[in-house]
Amino acid sequence: MKNQSSSGTEPRKEDLKRAYFAGGCFWCTEHDLKHIKGVKEVISGYAGGDVANPTYSEVCSGITGHREAVMVLYNPDEISYRELTDEFLRTIDPLDAGGQFFDRGFQYSNAIFYLDEEEKSAALESVKNGAEILNVKELAVSVLPYKNFYEAESYHQGFSESNPDRYCSYREGSGRDQKLKIIWNKKY
Repeated sequence: MKNQSSSGTEPRKEDLKRAYFAGGCFWCTEHDLKHIKGVKEVISGYAGGDVANPTYSEVCSGITGHREAVMVLYNPDEISYRELTDEFLRTIDPLDAGGQFFDRGFQYSNAIFYLDEEEKSAALESVKNGAEILNVKELAVSVLPYKNFYEAESYHQGFSESNPDRYCSYREGSGRDQKLKIIWNKKY
């Protein structure tokens, strides 16, 4: 079955592709990526670590080797993996290796997790292009093979919609949007 029928119906979930990104606070990454054309769902979670089924407090403590991350389900007929990685880069501070905005530590560091060699090449091209745009030698964005992804607790899912006041306060307090405007010369 083709991902999207000629009648314009949404593709079935099993026909969507998956992409995995870590960009600091997963509330913000989820919020930013879900508004991209072709993205059908974004799920917050934990990726790349050594502990099975970690909890939020374990990941935040830095003891699991996981990063806060998201799984993106997208329609490849509407957006390519390369385009998605380009969009992801514009939602993060790709120059900060120590975390994102006021969230510090490995668990908040940037990464693109690829599923195959084609995705790896696309991610590396995207990161290289981002460095050229920003006129820097390299970005602080790891491109890593996918290892694992564990869905975060239910109260983290769709946090910007379910807790808009707390989310907006967090986002504003983190300085995320102000920094992104400076880095990418972009309006939010």
